[in-house]
Amino acid sequence: MGMSSHSSILERFGNRVRQLRKARGFSQESFADKCDLDRTYISGIERGKRNVALCNIEAIALALGITVSDLTKDL
Repeated sequence: MGMSSHSSILERFGNRVRQLRKARGFSQESFADKCDLDRTYISGIERGKRNVALCNIEAIALALGITVSDLTKDL
């Protein structure tokens, strides 16, 4: 798998996180607090600049009130 494939999945995941976060009315800062992650880390995820660890994907899903499966659906 080439780097372009990684970039694509990172961007799609970031867009999904942003969409779900905004739909639930969270600012990046309040969402980061709920995830127990740094705001700049959330920003990096949403911009497709971070390759997110599985434990952080779970924290994001829990903060959104959904499963990891639902979070990553159709990526």
